[in-house]
Amino acid sequence: MLSGNEAIARGAYEAGVKVASAYPGTPSTEILESLVSYEGVYAEWAPNEKVAVEVAIGASMGGVRALAAMKHVGVNVAADPIFTASYTGVRGGLVIVTADDPELHSSQNEQDNRHYAVAAKIPMLEPSDSFEAKEFTRLAFELSERFDTPVFLRTTTRISHAKGVVPLGEPSGPPFPPGFARDPAKWVMLPVNAKRRHVLVEERTRALAEFAETFDGNRIEWGDRSLGIVTAGVSYQYVREAFPEASVLKLGLAYPLPSRLFREFAAGVSRVVVVEELDPYLETHVKALGIPAQGKELIPIVGELDPRIVRQGITGEAVPLRAQENVPPRPPSLCPGCPHRGLFFALKKLKVAVLGDIGCYTLAALPPLGAMDSCICMGASIGNAHGMEKALGPEGKGKAVAVIGDSTFLHSGIPGLMDIVYNRGCSTVILLDNRTTAMTGAQENPSTGKTLRGDPTHRLDLPALCRALGVEHVYVVNPHDMERTESVLRREIRRPAPSVVITEAPCVLLPEHRKKQRPVYEVIPDLCTGCKACSKLGCPAIEWVPFTPEEAVAEGKKATQKGMARINPLLCDGCNQCPPLCKFQAILERKA
Repeated sequence: MLSGNEAIARGAYEAGVKVASAYPGTPSTEILESLVSYEGVYAEWAPNEKVAVEVAIGASMGGVRALAAMKHVGVNVAADPIFTASYTGVRGGLVIVTADDPELHSSQNEQDNRHYAVAAKIPMLEPSDSFEAKEFTRLAFELSERFDTPVFLRTTTRISHAKGVVPLGEPSGPPFPPGFARDPAKWVMLPVNAKRRHVLVEERTRALAEFAETFDGNRIEWGDRSLGIVTAGVSYQYVREAFPEASVLKLGLAYPLPSRLFREFAAGVSRVVVVEELDPYLETHVKALGIPAQGKELIPIVGELDPRIVRQGITGEAVPLRAQENVPPRPPSLCPGCPHRGLFFALKKLKVAVLGDIGCYTLAALPPLGAMDSCICMGASIGNAHGMEKALGPEGKGKAVAVIGDSTFLHSGIPGLMDIVYNRGCSTVILLDNRTTAMTGAQENPSTGKTLRGDPTHRLDLPALCRALGVEHVYVVNPHDMERTESVLRREIRRPAPSVVITEAPCVLLPEHRKKQRPVYEVIPDLCTGCKACSKLGCPAIEWVPFTPEEAVAEGKKATQKGMARINPLLCDGCNQCPPLCKFQAILERKA
């Protein structure tokens, strides 16, 4: 039983992949985490997706099979080398996994990366379950070498994380030994060479279109011919559950598409409906062939599908929801003891615009902290702060700060800080160093001192890096010490020069942190006045116990007191952020 991500890793291993590089991002993260366990495979976390693809391209040039994996927005970062790799082609097979995220389970947009295949003129395979995820990965390497092209493998969150039965095979490899063969006309993309390579790309696309017509991953499943459904990927599973008797054209190759197969299918059914997640990509192609079809007027263009949505959309009948369990809502929140909480509590008091970035700390935008004002893309916070400062002029100094995590800073924040220094800005950048890439499950990065395998390596010195970029004012604080953190921030925000404040404290989920013995705090009932000052932290360990007037009197309180705070000892991490907030000194270390 393998998840789609585990199956992709297994398929890469069986295909003889030798080099794999990625930047962690849900829903793709587990591909590299699984692949690193296979013998004979070199796997690494790269600083960002562009570097990951460039590493894979270099490995392919060296004559071995290589893979780069990323979530859908990572392809935006990696697009530059991908588009040119389409021209150069490959030596060893080169596969690029794009894991799309319909429903935005953990993403800032819902883009459909099938369009990248068309724009870059790179073939794209799209599996519909874990079995196909493994088989299509193996096939992708074969197609890459056969057609001299990188190959996209597109998954979605459901395919990435759902599990299925996957038969295992033995590893193979490319039919030639490793080694680099000099060929400037192929590898050096000067305009004169690129112009010739473009001609080959167009010839390759025509050859792939012919392959698409006979590829057994594109198949017609004849059934009731009154309804014919065109679909691909996980949508195929929904269609089969919702309409088990219908005729289906199931596509495994998302680009190029098989025009003759579309026409054959349409000629054999009375009604054609296209079912796909997100954009009308297949629908547009079907209609461009002159085939009357229905699609997005029936099937939502936003969010994930499911069998109920598919059946209701096509039949127009109301399909009841399954009975829902009465589970209390759990709003997303920073973990108890999270070092980011102390920082954002201080920022809220300072009343500055907080231009944020992507990471666990983005949750600080939610109540009760409500202390983040923007989140655009990886690394954008620093450029956003600089742009706002320049837009507002002298009046803008001290009105905005940038907040960015350590891994995100190394991913794409460094150029933004360089820009502030170079263009004589004076923004304050707050760098949250929690010793891991926490949002995607605590992966290593260049500032942690460990590789993907857990081997010790050089640990990047973040303060030294910031100083090397020209920032003269760099300070390190412990965000659990909220008084000092607020003091340093207040001073640096007013400074008429660039500054970096590094909040340094480990993620509470790191094993080395959890092993340490820390005090657990409790609320002394006789001292608590129910002022709710501590609850403004938004810590899940701090609970509120409401009183009726009679209960208040029974507790020895004023009848007007609405309740009191309580700290759950099973959740308390002992971070010491809440005791200083209580002016009645009602929060103390719990006695053994």
